[in-house]
Amino acid sequence: MSKGNIGVTSDNIFPVIKKFLYSDHEIFLRELISNAVDATSKLKTLSSVGEVKGDLGDTRVRVIIDKTKKTLTVSDHGIGMTAEEVDKYINQIAFSGAEEFLAQYKDKAEAIIGHFGLGFYSAFMVSKKVEIFSQSYKEDAKAVHWSCEGNPEYTMEDTIKADRGTDIVLHIDDEFSQYLEDATIAGLLNKYCKFLPVEIAFGKKKEWKDGKEVELDEENIINDINPAWTRKPADLTEEDYEKFYHELYPMQMDEPLFHIHLNVDYPFNLTGILYFPKIKSNLDVHRNKIQLYCNQVFVTDEVTHIVPEYLTLLHGVIDSPDIPLNVSRSYLQSDNNVKKISGYITKKVADKLAELYKADKDEFAKKWDDIKLFIQFGMLTDEKFYEKATGFALVKNLGGEYATLDEYMDKVRENQVDKDGNMVLLYTNAPDAHYTYIERAKAKGYDVLLMDGELDVHCMSQAEQKHEHLRFVRIDSDTIENLIRKEEAAKDEYSDEQKEGLRKAFEALLPEDEKLKYYVSCEPTSSDALPVFLTQNEFMRRMKEMSAHQQGMSFYGQMPDSYNLVINTAHPLIQELVGKETGEEVNEEVEKDGKKETVLKTVYKLQGEDERLKQLIDIALLASGQLKGEALAKFVNRSVELMSE
Repeated sequence: MSKGNIGVTSDNIFPVIKKFLYSDHEIFLRELISNAVDATSKLKTLSSVGEVKGDLGDTRVRVIIDKTKKTLTVSDHGIGMTAEEVDKYINQIAFSGAEEFLAQYKDKAEAIIGHFGLGFYSAFMVSKKVEIFSQSYKEDAKAVHWSCEGNPEYTMEDTIKADRGTDIVLHIDDEFSQYLEDATIAGLLNKYCKFLPVEIAFGKKKEWKDGKEVELDEENIINDINPAWTRKPADLTEEDYEKFYHELYPMQMDEPLFHIHLNVDYPFNLTGILYFPKIKSNLDVHRNKIQLYCNQVFVTDEVTHIVPEYLTLLHGVIDSPDIPLNVSRSYLQSDNNVKKISGYITKKVADKLAELYKADKDEFAKKWDDIKLFIQFGMLTDEKFYEKATGFALVKNLGGEYATLDEYMDKVRENQVDKDGNMVLLYTNAPDAHYTYIERAKAKGYDVLLMDGELDVHCMSQAEQKHEHLRFVRIDSDTIENLIRKEEAAKDEYSDEQKEGLRKAFEALLPEDEKLKYYVSCEPTSSDALPVFLTQNEFMRRMKEMSAHQQGMSFYGQMPDSYNLVINTAHPLIQELVGKETGEEVNEEVEKDGKKETVLKTVYKLQGEDERLKQLIDIALLASGQLKGEALAKFVNRSVELMSE
């Protein structure tokens, strides 16, 4: 038996490993099993080149819990280690056996996982003692037993081991007794080892029989060694892709809309499958659904450094040995390969969407509402994606017809260009609330878009920036004559004094609300329009809506909603009221420089017409969906009284 000190530069290496080197304690199991898989893959590689003779026999990796001894064992039948190799690879921290092996067998060792040489030491995060029992595949090699209690001192001696391979025995610290529970280990194996390329056995299969769970003789294999993304697309059916999707997300009930199979080997290695889920609102968004693997070892589901943020709305798998990781394989590191991979994935997604739209526009349109949020998010955050997406990003009108923005503009160009040459696209986000305004637009022969998505406002602003003479205006933002001004505004026959008196008479009866602000104006709209109606300034309303999703715009979100109450001086009911207003002087108490003063103020009223004015105002509020509660009840009662006169 020999004793010695592990070759490190500090006696404090183990506290560092336990507390700082690894981001999660649980990854010790991933690292140990990855090493076991490496050892098995190395054996297969050596066999393929004739350096190992005969049948390889059992090559499964096994995970074994012994609750009595409080041990967790990871056992493989790989190449094993000699005493010299244990000294080289275990006693000299940070020397990577996998890297040396890759250099020697670089054309044959595609499945070698390890990169860092530190995975084994993650075992000390949860163990008070770790033992190695290893028998090398080499003829005449003696088995070796290595032992360490979480400090730089170790013991190593010859032993007897019946089978080729390595057993790593962890004596679990009492603080981490959860790692002796079957359910805990099963969960970690499912998370990290679900698709490793060597069979992993944990316990026996079980089934329900006669009302109780019975253990079978057959071993429980927890992984799929040939997951869909490692196979050629030509060898997979649509059913295979759907089956794999539910293997990844067993709790996901919906089927994916479509998928993209990634497979590239230059200038980097990348495989994977990305699925498009249904996304109808931000509430449906579940980020961190793309799983990152390195040679079939699960690394993380936080992939924002690899793919643009909008692509994190997708589901699926990305596997690449060329994505740089830190020492614990838990955090991504940024480099040129990551940027190239991100660009490649973005291009593949955009090309797939363009291909689907070109192949069957009607079928693509049926899926549009489910993928709209994802595509819009991409257009708003990625200029290159925007350029490609203009060929398949759709808008929808109230008739349920879909078209790209360019196609739609061509459709309405003849009728919806104003006198200044601007293309004006009318839209609504609430067809029922805007019904009156929509009908006025239809009477003019105009088409109306439905823009009720969470990112529609942002996308409209982006489109306006890209197209110099394009404007989106909500159907209730002005009178229909002003929305698409074909000629100069008509002049009415009333004096400024008459309109001012009329405006102030209405203003005096408007409801008071801190969250609402009304501006009253007089315009000769048309005799068949409502006598009084509300509009809302497009710019201010849009800024408020955008502030809900965009940092730095909270100023707009805190402002009260503002509306224009338009008095239609072309309507007969309003014409009857002109000239009836009178100014009445009243005393009003105001605060000035911290002192209260009484001032004389002129209040305009329409003698004997207050109830009628209130009715007209309420009709405007009702038409825009703002008349509710007590105000609505008063309107109903007043309507009955007016009809009874």
